[in-house]
Amino acid sequence: MPELPDVTVYRERIEAMLAGSVLEQLRLQSPFVLRSVTPPTSAVHGQPLRAVHRLGKRLVFEFPAERFVVLHLMIAGRLRYYPREKKLGSRIDLAAFDFEKGTLVLTEAATKKRASLHMVEGRAGLAAFDRGGLEVHTATPQQFCERIRMENRTIKRALTDPTLFSGIGNAYSDEILHRARLSPVVLTSRLDDATIERLRVAIVATLDHWTDVLRREVGDGFPDKVTAFRTGMAVHGRYGKPCPDCGTAVQRIRYAANECNYCVQCQCGGKLLADRGLSTLLKKDWPKTLEELEERRRPLPAENVTRSQEPRAR
Repeated sequence: MPELPDVTVYRERIEAMLAGSVLEQLRLQSPFVLRSVTPPTSAVHGQPLRAVHRLGKRLVFEFPAERFVVLHLMIAGRLRYYPREKKLGSRIDLAAFDFEKGTLVLTEAATKKRASLHMVEGRAGLAAFDRGGLEVHTATPQQFCERIRMENRTIKRALTDPTLFSGIGNAYSDEILHRARLSPVVLTSRLDDATIERLRVAIVATLDHWTDVLRREVGDGFPDKVTAFRTGMAVHGRYGKPCPDCGTAVQRIRYAANECNYCVQCQCGGKLLADRGLSTLLKKDWPKTLEELEERRRPLPAENVTRSQEPRAR
């Protein structure tokens, strides 16, 4: 899912390229993508784009008379820019914003279509889409500390909860926790003030770094390689590869449709975190350290192979 750095660069480039341009038509290839119809899409036809805002992980297109189009890309939604009107027809095409200066096409390369468009009228209506997550860049250290301690949960889940923090998802939370040298499963109630401040600094530094990386990649163009897996990341998507700081193989915890990547040495003091599925299966046999894990992966010596383990004769 596009997170704060990706959505920020989308916002900046759309505004730079299309602000002031008249929206001639909002075309829907998939009617399901439009989740509200008040006001109708025709209410913004023929209207100039005043500004583009980021609201958490959402993009908000502002038009005159306080009319807004709220776009949530979800996991697989992406935007493509074309200098002229683009014919829709591909199975991944969902909608198109036809401006005087060019066309933005919303695509979603997934079997489950989760990306959404909402038509909104008035700032009170727009406020309903604000999940309440704290914007760390503009928060004071005290506000950040209070938000961290609002609920007692693992730090990974706290960072990715949009009602607690704005714009942070699975990918960048992995990178933030690696930079902060924190285990993803440490409870927020166990963090002292100094550790919380270290985490706040790591969030700002990580998000700023990747936003700048994406800006340099895009330049005066438009983002066309929005992905959660990027060259140069320390741990996210790098299971089994060496940590860039200590060289230890990156480990993971798998849950639902996601996984959390971390460095055993840099973040967990050498302790291997339990993967929910495997640790439930292995119970007391779950290895506690990387050394134990590597020992279990080694093949058995030939003299220790039991008869049942020997290959059967054909």
